[in-house]
Amino acid sequence: MKKKLLILIFGFSFLILRYALAQSIAGGANHSLALCSDSTVRASGANGNGQLGNGTNVTSNVPVQVSALSGITSVAAGESHSLALKNNGTVRAWGNNFFGQLGNGTNTNNNVPVQVSALSGIIEIAGGLEHSLALKNDGTVWTWGWNSEGQLGNGTNNDRNVPVQVSALSGITAIAGGGYHSLALKNDGTVWAWGDNTDGQLGDGTYTSSNVPVQVSALSGITAVAAGDAHSFALKNDGTVWAWGDNFYGQLGNGTNTGSDIPVQVSTLSGITAIASGAGHSFALKNDGTVLVWGYNFYGQFGNGTNTDSNVSVPVSALSGIIAIAGGGSHSLALKNDGTVWACGNNFYGELGNGTNINSNIPVQVTGLCPVLTGLDNESIISTINLSPNPAPTTIFIERNTANTPATLQLLDCFGRKAEEIKIAAGEKRAAINVKSFAAGFYFVRMVNEKSSVTRKVVVQR
Repeated sequence: MKKKLLILIFGFSFLILRYALAQSIAGGANHSLALCSDSTVRASGANGNGQLGNGTNVTSNVPVQVSALSGITSVAAGESHSLALKNNGTVRAWGNNFFGQLGNGTNTNNNVPVQVSALSGIIEIAGGLEHSLALKNDGTVWTWGWNSEGQLGNGTNNDRNVPVQVSALSGITAIAGGGYHSLALKNDGTVWAWGDNTDGQLGDGTYTSSNVPVQVSALSGITAVAAGDAHSFALKNDGTVWAWGDNFYGQLGNGTNTGSDIPVQVSTLSGITAIASGAGHSFALKNDGTVLVWGYNFYGQFGNGTNTDSNVSVPVSALSGIIAIAGGGSHSLALKNDGTVWACGNNFYGELGNGTNINSNIPVQVTGLCPVLTGLDNESIISTINLSPNPAPTTIFIERNTANTPATLQLLDCFGRKAEEIKIAAGEKRAAINVKSFAAGFYFVRMVNEKSSVTRKVVVQR
């Protein structure tokens, strides 16, 4: 029997600032990752395979720094391995490597990061159960690790310990890894899937697995994808969410517990800006900064004060100002606009990072997450920027968390070349970039001031 997945985020002080600033988050089966504003990475939870990356195999219920990592722009996690994308387009990996999911040409576990072989120009990473994915700046997808169900998408079912290209895919803008399946979003708003299809998680109207990509049925205008153990879902450009695959715990969120091999609409959701998944639970971030969740809730991963499953969405308790979400196996993570991270659910290995091993069905703050900033005015630190709409047809609107210093706003193409630059005066919190004349595809918005910088991906879509 297949094992169930893991998977798959300002005040002022004269001298010392006690604020943990995080920029992105990721969850594994029983561990959690956070990218700090200094481009280093912290990890907590299970460490039997070295997935915390700190040179030991000792579990930790408080965040520890991943060894020898700098210049990191995003993080991702598999069941018991971790991934980090560097600002030079290369990828680092650590943890379990039984199936080659570290991609370094060996099958030896590593408790410190190693470089994934022969990858460059990478702009996005994702973790599956025991496989890994990377999106290149040319719109191609590369995969490595376990391939028993064809989840690498290269036309074989052979495991690979170095990256291989997914067959017949181009123009990809986003990727996601599930238990034994994978997803990719094309620049035309369609979704493609490959791997295990026992529960209909490929969404093509069949239950036939495929080791090459197949198109998900009747989906268009999609802006984001996410994958759980055996279910998948997608965010449309109208703010609705669509799901397919396993629905035993109600993880499709359509008011039933009946699985579906084609997309069904998640009930009563609108104004959604981001989606994420755990093994058997799903959640969505609304445009008002609140979070909704549905599916499996045995460990309290909903964060709504109960341990009761739900086949319709319910709000997470006492969370607001959220800008990013991530799912672990049976825990959930949320990144607030003040750079703090909140967690709920299973905490057997300390994956909630709050210094205990007690499960929590309400959000608790991850403690001691990122380095304390000293001798700086924290009101000058840009920890977050929000982009809307994304994808953007004509204009990108950018809002920063702090506006008390001047800043430079840059639009970079997928190769890192500057396409546009504007200056923002002190006191201006919002800005706009007109992209009507730019070709459709991936871009990066980068905001810089004298003390910090933040970069976010944006898709220009026609």
